[in-house]
Amino acid sequence: MKRPFKFSAAVLLGLLPGCTVGPSYHPPDLKPAPHWSSPLTGGETNMTATNAAWWKTFQDEELNSLINRAALSNLDLHMAQARVREARAASAIVSANYWPNADASAAFSQERISKNGFPTFPPSIPLEANVYQAGFDAAWELDVFGGTRRAVEAANADIAAAEFGRRDVLVSLLGEVARYYIEGRGFQQRLVIARQNIQTEGEILSLTKDRFKSGLTSELDVQQAAALLATTQAQIPTFETGFAQAAHRLSVLLGQSPGALLTELSGESSIPGAPPAVPVGLPSELLRRRPDVQQAERQLAGATARIGVAVADLYPRFSLTGDVGLQSVSASDWFSAGSRFWSVGPTVQWKIFDAGRIRANIRVQNARQEQVLAHYEQTVLASFEDVENALTAYAKEQTRHKSLTDAVEANRQAVEIATQLYQSGLADFLRVLDSQRSLYESQDALVQSERAVVLNLIALYKALGGGWQTMPAQAAARS
Repeated sequence: MKRPFKFSAAVLLGLLPGCTVGPSYHPPDLKPAPHWSSPLTGGETNMTATNAAWWKTFQDEELNSLINRAALSNLDLHMAQARVREARAASAIVSANYWPNADASAAFSQERISKNGFPTFPPSIPLEANVYQAGFDAAWELDVFGGTRRAVEAANADIAAAEFGRRDVLVSLLGEVARYYIEGRGFQQRLVIARQNIQTEGEILSLTKDRFKSGLTSELDVQQAAALLATTQAQIPTFETGFAQAAHRLSVLLGQSPGALLTELSGESSIPGAPPAVPVGLPSELLRRRPDVQQAERQLAGATARIGVAVADLYPRFSLTGDVGLQSVSASDWFSAGSRFWSVGPTVQWKIFDAGRIRANIRVQNARQEQVLAHYEQTVLASFEDVENALTAYAKEQTRHKSLTDAVEANRQAVEIATQLYQSGLADFLRVLDSQRSLYESQDALVQSERAVVLNLIALYKALGGGWQTMPAQAAARS
């Protein structure tokens, strides 16, 4: 009787490394364009991107400090790190299915047997007895058709997807910190320009009042000068509000209360300048740098593996089960040889009829895989779009910045000439007002353009997926 069991166990163990059902995953074969369609005319080059610590190219110590603190304390990043730990723990749960389950149990009970339940109940057997029992039982489901292997494959893909998701959060965080820092500095510079113009316009108003008192001009000139001054002064609260909001947002990104950085950032500072050259690499390199693309690819691998998990339910399940223990009606001989019992043997379970549930689940997993594939392709296209848009915006804004620089210089000279002509009585006051208004508008536009150039560069760095490569120790401290 032992040979059949030994033969069956040997057969089952031989099947253990058997086939793996379901489709095997192969990354999609994408062929990106050989070059960017946007012209590289703003200091960009197609050299291999070296934008790991891109924020350091601005040479701003305050920005560097904010970046480092955000990588340690940002709450969105902490949540992303917790998702990585969750995926690792879930993978350990799935991997545990490779191993047998063993349980220990012990019990004591008082039992009475029904005398009337047996017509010829032997009188020598007591109707009441104490039952002592303790033992172990184990079960081991053999992964013959690879359902567990596919589940582990999917769980490992989930770990990688969660890790790339954490990196994507980090990329977004670095971009947001730099963006709001530049926004804050931009509002500060607009405040500087506005206050300088307020001082100049105040001097013009004083000059106009003196000329009015001397009978050299009309009251209309005085009122026009006062209106120009008041209009410029009205811009101050708007700029102060913009700076405060940027500082509040930075504080929250650093995991602090909104007002925590107001004092630290209140000192005036210029907008950091862009580096002379920005290597962006080729489109084919982008797919290896963008963590959101890599996350979508790993999600596709996991969805493909889950098809195999569903397909494995079509096949029988083979298990080895057994239990061993001690049982006695007397505590005195509970541990004697006669109290031992055991059983062991293979089992087979196969769902013969389930009203189409298994095949419906396979169709569900196939449909989900198609969705994830479309999401991956869409993510790839969106990544190329992000870079193209950032390249175009960065190049065009630099062209606009050069024109605004020339406009500011021309308007400054126009103000000087108009003021001199007005003081000499050779021009009316309207020219002075128009030239002063044009100067302020062009100066304010130039500051906004300086801000836009840097913001577009930050958007380009973010689109290229830079930043996470240099901060593994900080950003992954809680992983």
